[in-house]
Amino acid sequence: MSQKIHPSFREENERCRYTLKYVEKTLKNTIEKKEYLDATLERINKHFNSDNSQDYIDMIVNSALKESTDIKLKNLVSAKKKPYFARVDFKEKGKQKAEKLYIGKMCLAREEDQELIIIDWRAPVANLYYEGRLGEANYDCPEGNIEGEILLKRQFFIEEGELLNIFDIDVTATDELLQSCLGANADNRLKDIVSTIQAEQNQIIRADMWKPLVVQGAAGSGKTTIALHRIAYLIYNHEKNFKPENFMIIAPNRLFLNYISNVLPELGVDKVKQTTFEQFAWDILERRLKLTDPNDKLMRFVKGQEQNDDMDMLKRTSELKSSIVFKTMLDDFFESVLRRYIPKEDFKILDIPVFSYEEINSLFLKEYKNWPVMYRINEIKKYLINRLKQRKNDIINSLHDECDLKIRIIKQKESDPEKRQRKIIDAIEKRDDIISNLNKYSKKAVDDYVKGLPKLDPFKCYRVFIESWLPRADANLYGADENILRYTSSHTKGLFDNKVVELEDLAPLIYLKYIIFGIAEKIPVRHIVIDEGQDFSVFQLYVLKNIIKDSSFTILGDLCQGIHSYRGMRDWKEAIDYVFNGKGAFLILEQSYRTTVEIMDAANKVLRKSRDKGLIPGKPVLRHGDPVSKIKIESIDNIVEDIEGKIKECIKLGYKSMAVICKSPETCKKVFALMKKYRDDVSLITGREKEYAGGIVVVPSYLSKGLEFDAVFIPDADNDTYKDDELDIKLLYVAMTRPLHKLFLYYGDEYSPLTEDI
Repeated sequence: MSQKIHPSFREENERCRYTLKYVEKTLKNTIEKKEYLDATLERINKHFNSDNSQDYIDMIVNSALKESTDIKLKNLVSAKKKPYFARVDFKEKGKQKAEKLYIGKMCLAREEDQELIIIDWRAPVANLYYEGRLGEANYDCPEGNIEGEILLKRQFFIEEGELLNIFDIDVTATDELLQSCLGANADNRLKDIVSTIQAEQNQIIRADMWKPLVVQGAAGSGKTTIALHRIAYLIYNHEKNFKPENFMIIAPNRLFLNYISNVLPELGVDKVKQTTFEQFAWDILERRLKLTDPNDKLMRFVKGQEQNDDMDMLKRTSELKSSIVFKTMLDDFFESVLRRYIPKEDFKILDIPVFSYEEINSLFLKEYKNWPVMYRINEIKKYLINRLKQRKNDIINSLHDECDLKIRIIKQKESDPEKRQRKIIDAIEKRDDIISNLNKYSKKAVDDYVKGLPKLDPFKCYRVFIESWLPRADANLYGADENILRYTSSHTKGLFDNKVVELEDLAPLIYLKYIIFGIAEKIPVRHIVIDEGQDFSVFQLYVLKNIIKDSSFTILGDLCQGIHSYRGMRDWKEAIDYVFNGKGAFLILEQSYRTTVEIMDAANKVLRKSRDKGLIPGKPVLRHGDPVSKIKIESIDNIVEDIEGKIKECIKLGYKSMAVICKSPETCKKVFALMKKYRDDVSLITGREKEYAGGIVVVPSYLSKGLEFDAVFIPDADNDTYKDDELDIKLLYVAMTRPLHKLFLYYGDEYSPLTEDI
């Protein structure tokens, strides 16, 4: 980074010191406020009386104040190190004087006059920094569109409260601060990018919350970071209506969640739900079954690249169970279940027919057809109770008629006067008793009727569907292959027999739970962010959209990295059209900020081998580095020895994050064992970790997705490992797009045909 003295350095340094003094003053006041609130809450808890409504109100109010104070305190501590990162001078149309807007991660106003000292990066006016250029500019805010002129855009490099450098800029995409940040080294956690958000990234972050957004982003385009910044932005701008708990991010695995765990707190946001689709499914189903490792199937496909019949059938089974066709088949099966659901008998009270089977069945199948089964039953129960009240006189008349008939029969058959009189009195008393207790009898009759209805269980229904309905389904009706239907049935039954399910079974199970019980009200989520969206099926997205009512979506992914395409996304249009009824927005991020030009060019050469010409390669930022090294070494032992030597060189350069990325777990284990002979600070990633420690790691290519490292070593880039195959192309592309600075490809006898142009 250039260290030449800026003409305004003294002025800006004074402003920085002034701001830091005010931060320090506010921090002191906030600490005092926190101590007061802590003491108040302790006192309330100590003398809390649950019968006293004022005690309850005091606890709620002070707890909320403490929560906001804790967040402010955390932001102020962070601001002591870096109070702001940019300045925009904006002269609003019709005003004489320009405003000097200093932009940081929090908002800070002077208490005496509410003059803004720091503008929050999420505020509408901050959009001038991210997308505006010198000259005429405007921004949208709640008051409308504000027009004016940008007179100055300036960036600051501040570390530990010290102003180190200043840059005057126009277009953020080519500024020095961005280049400096891109040249930095990787860490064991993802970092925020508020100071270097680019215009195309900013458009995604600030996009309309309520319009579904699908983003196709190249490797290194900042998809994950943008997703997290979007959550922070939406929470800030919708804080009156939504809490952080109303936002949820779904990531590929727990390891990845740990990797991104620092970003939201750094942006002043806590309590956002972070989960995986598997964990989300178990929470919904409220029952945990053993799940097969999704990566085991991927590895079977990797090893079975000769495409034998079994591998092909297994892949097509995954495709089927992940498809909307499968959902349609499930709908048809369940409709056949519902047609037989209502018992073919009339509803009676004391053997008096009140409602016919046809009437109740019509309510169930037609009147309430758009509701989950249990909702339908509850409505039928209410209907029966309400209609019984209306038909009470008819029932009483029926009871009188029945009693009169009994009396006539008694008079005809009983000759003994005393017995005859006793029986007549008994009949009349029984009638009067029933009439006086008619409401009680009615309620019991309704309860007994509802209790007698079949109990539906999602797991049992799914098993019947798989084992009995699916293999007998009309394949032509669904445009399916009857052999695949039978194989899917047999394969899934085998899983059931072993008391396991696979990832592809979770969406159907959740869907059945939803159409039986209805579960939307149990989920307080209003906006869902899905990362690595290319690994989600349309069925999964459909289920999420339908069970979380009135929710909005941001989906980010890269089809070029779709290594699970057999159960994932192949075309974003399918998701937009089917899940969001064609109303979703689609944006593309082609710019890659992670790797050097040399590394990205090499990775794109591999990607061009794909037969899918619709894939969109990444465009690297103009940051150059060393050429990609393609090294021939005969044995794996010697390859690891060479890697060790290069790791030592990288450490001298200040690199801390390095990865040896192998295609398979077996190769990873072998390489890891060899590396342990040289160093103790190497770790093996298996996918079962809950924390990502960083440093020097050995990791399979399919688990490296989303991670980044200073340097990457691929020890098995040979023709026996990476063949000219769609899956291998994507696996190698993933591995090659992980490094920031250096990439080394090793091979033995012959290099992979995918790397022939490198």
